[in-house]
Amino acid sequence: MSAPVICFGQQPCGFFPRRFLYAKFTTARRLQAEIGGEIVFFLHDSDHDCRETQTTLRHLHTGEPQTFNFTFVNKLQRKFSPLFLKRIPADWPAHTARQLPNYVAPRWVDAFKRITATNVADFCLGMYRAMGLLEGIRVVRSGDPAVRRAACAVTDCFVDVPHEGEIVRARFINGTLKLHEGGDRYVELPATVFTKEQISPTRDSRLRWMQSVIHCTHYVCGAGEQAYLNQADAPEITFVPRDPIDRPDEAWTEN
Repeated sequence: MSAPVICFGQQPCGFFPRRFLYAKFTTARRLQAEIGGEIVFFLHDSDHDCRETQTTLRHLHTGEPQTFNFTFVNKLQRKFSPLFLKRIPADWPAHTARQLPNYVAPRWVDAFKRITATNVADFCLGMYRAMGLLEGIRVVRSGDPAVRRAACAVTDCFVDVPHEGEIVRARFINGTLKLHEGGDRYVELPATVFTKEQISPTRDSRLRWMQSVIHCTHYVCGAGEQAYLNQADAPEITFVPRDPIDRPDEAWTEN
């Protein structure tokens, strides 16, 4: 039998990772200690929701929570570009770094200052690596053209297309590309030819799409995923709930 492949997936979720993501790391490492094999982090950096990167830290002296987030070079990018293409304004890192000593240990402030990435997904990934979370873990990114070429075809998908000088992630609905403005409001984009390198999955097609590339044997799933994952799409996977953690939506900055 082949060695186990233990996978967990997540969008970049804060420049300091949310505690529920940290719990996925620790659950995967615990499982690896029990059964062996490798760990794969499926980083869904194709997601475009800027709320995913909100980072809630607690003041070191008062304990009061404060939520930070990236700023973006323009409104179109903020709303619709995938996370791996959301560009960070040049003044954002220094402005944020000046505030961090009130919220995190000096080593994490120093690590933050060393990150030079200019887009949201790379910045988050760089921070996770600096914190030691990625040691011994293979990262597979949904925005990687090679991953997209290797993945199975899905019709329930988003497509990265040019729009008003930016690349936006448009929903492909009944043969039409649309940007969701909220509620029942959509902006319809001109029809265009696109390739697999531009396609990323929706929530409902993500498991099948991911598994066609990673071929994992075990998947560590969060509380939200347990509610919507269609396990019948991948009956060969053993699904493992992530370990509990307190304050799951706040940032992890310990150790």
